[in-house]
Amino acid sequence: MAGAAYTIFDTMMGRCAIAWDRGSVLAVQLAENREIDTRRRLLRLCPDARESRAEAWIEPVIDGIAAALRGEPWDFSDVALDLGGIPTFDCRVYAAVRAIPRGETLTFAEIAKQLRASGAVHAVGQAIRRNPFALIVPCHRALAAAGDTSGICANGGAITRRRLLSLEGALATSGPSLFDVLLPFAPRQADR
Repeated sequence: MAGAAYTIFDTMMGRCAIAWDRGSVLAVQLAENREIDTRRRLLRLCPDARESRAEAWIEPVIDGIAAALRGEPWDFSDVALDLGGIPTFDCRVYAAVRAIPRGETLTFAEIAKQLRASGAVHAVGQAIRRNPFALIVPCHRALAAAGDTSGICANGGAITRRRLLSLEGALATSGPSLFDVLLPFAPRQADR
């Protein structure tokens, strides 16, 4: 197949989408309340993508996303990303975020310091909000401030961020709150 393609697939958190072209991922869209909204958001990022069956090389990536959303550890470090058109600074932020281990978090300020751009905390936050590669670039692990799981991640809201961090065990140090207990029953993307 020539050109960008996408597919919609089932996960524990709903129907997600992934777009790809020539052996690299263009975008990942986590589930919205309705499948049409998931599709619409993905197509805003990849307007030329055409719906297709998943190619053989993308199937393990889809399986990994579904596994990660079930709370299973998954390594996306070998997944190629299409970074064309993404600002260089954002690419550096995404590389730093991909290196954050499962179950851990870093603040925007810590990421900026790693990049030797300590004055660029706001720019790090903006890059996180624009992340088109949900889970592959785990922006849910990048927090505005230590312990602050509020705030919107690129591809989901605060509820999605807390769900993902809870699945990874990053919230275990504080013990489960009533919010954590009720989290699995919260509507997807309700905070948008």
